[in-house]
Amino acid sequence: MANDNVFTLSGRKVSELKIEDITTDNLGVEDLRISAASLGMQADAADAAGYRQVAENLRRAAELTRLSNEQVLEIYEALRPGRSSYDHLTAWAERLASEFEAPLTAALIREAAEVYRIRGVFKAED
Repeated sequence: MANDNVFTLSGRKVSELKIEDITTDNLGVEDLRISAASLGMQADAADAAGYRQVAENLRRAAELTRLSNEQVLEIYEALRPGRSSYDHLTAWAERLASEFEAPLTAALIREAAEVYRIRGVFKAED
């Protein structure tokens, strides 16, 4: 039985979702996405169990629920070696921090930009 404290992005309790909802069009896309609060609870549980890195990943995932799927894919693409410039990654970091209130994800992007600069894996200039 699902925990009654776990909600989808639409606000529905996970425990209320039924397989029949799929065939009756009673489910929307937001019903299939996890909420930031639920990810936060999972992060707290991971922390309590001693899984600090898992907890950090879950907290970043919670921040990313504020973005569209397209924006998440844009960031993913930008982080692939050879796809972005330093300025492009740092611009994403600034946008994440200011526009989306996602400081943990912004810090990860900044760290990646610095590592990419050291390793020379930025997009080749045209």
